[in-house]
Amino acid sequence: MDIDTMQDIRDTRDTQSSTAYDAVIVGGGMVGAASAIGLGQLGLKVAVIEARAVQDYDPEQPLDVRVSAISVATEQLLTRLGVMEALLTMRHAPYTGLETWEMDGCLTSFTAEQVGQARLGYFFENRLIQLSLWNQINCMDNVDLLCPNKVNQFTRSSEMDAIEISLDNGLVLRTRLLVGADGANSQVRQWAGIGVTGWDYAQSAMLINIHTQTEQQSVTWQQFTPAGPRSLLPLPGHNASLVWYDDANRIKQLSQLSQLQLAEQIKKHFPSRLDPNFSVQSSGSFTLTRRHAQRYYQDNLVIIGDAAHTINPLAGQGVNIGFKDVDVLVAQVANAICRNEAWWQAPVLKRYQQSRYYDNQLMMTAMDAFYASFSNDLLPLKLMRNGALKLANIDSPIKRKVLKYALGLN
Repeated sequence: MDIDTMQDIRDTRDTQSSTAYDAVIVGGGMVGAASAIGLGQLGLKVAVIEARAVQDYDPEQPLDVRVSAISVATEQLLTRLGVMEALLTMRHAPYTGLETWEMDGCLTSFTAEQVGQARLGYFFENRLIQLSLWNQINCMDNVDLLCPNKVNQFTRSSEMDAIEISLDNGLVLRTRLLVGADGANSQVRQWAGIGVTGWDYAQSAMLINIHTQTEQQSVTWQQFTPAGPRSLLPLPGHNASLVWYDDANRIKQLSQLSQLQLAEQIKKHFPSRLDPNFSVQSSGSFTLTRRHAQRYYQDNLVIIGDAAHTINPLAGQGVNIGFKDVDVLVAQVANAICRNEAWWQAPVLKRYQQSRYYDNQLMMTAMDAFYASFSNDLLPLKLMRNGALKLANIDSPIKRKVLKYALGLN
């Protein structure tokens, strides 16, 4: 951004009241907080509205069950946002390999070495990613974190080319750009009248943190069964996260068991590769849904992350495609500022949608196809997918290209 453009932004800001912002982001989770930093780095005045404060970090705290696999592309984004160095001082587990197989089929493996990377990514607790982003926001003079606050009402002000946001504490904010980063049941998306397409999957997933005799692992693995996948995600120390996909009623039954009873069920239904000397520490469950907004923008408004799309978590891509939304949105706004365009209006926001919509659709469709083909025991499909896994295990340019796409390096 040139000096004159930055001065224009500062001059405009000086004429506004204390409740006027260039961008207001509803939702201070990982994706919302990242977008606040990215837009703030452009010199814009930004506010983030969030109902719940994030808990401070204490290394003695129990591990949270909500864990994300951060791809190489997301790591690069977090580095540009200035949070990766601090994040790496908190609990994390790098991983260099990914392996997947059927109960009686061949094993397919992917390694960081195949794409010239030191690792495929990191596993972090979601809360720690959010905390590191909030800590960075608190170091920025032009980004305000309004928490705990909730939105009471949105109002479009056509005369001022802006949207007004009334909060539960009586404060009214005015902004050129309203960013909905408020999750799958987005209040921003619903107010804007943006419809969604999608469905509920027949399955749920259970997240289970365990303590093992095995030290921190470097490979995440997934075994497919007709009832659904069984996965292991490495966590720091003698810990791991298990993900159990199954019929919703089955997951509900498992959720009602004691930790000892759940451990016995895990030993019966997880592969023998799992260290048998483990104890269950904590667990949680959620239903699997697919949702995709029919569009991502209007004048003065844009939606990102889960507000725009929710994806089958089979390959851990959900938060990573949300961070890709952030990366593209910030880049489009930056380019528009440099060209003296009205970066908060539809022509610029349309370019964000054009860059992200079909890429997100492709990833969602690929995960659905993967899920559908492996979540049954029909013989023709079984033969086809075993052949596909064998082909995928051959180190080839196609395999490396698929892996780069999954890592966001395409």
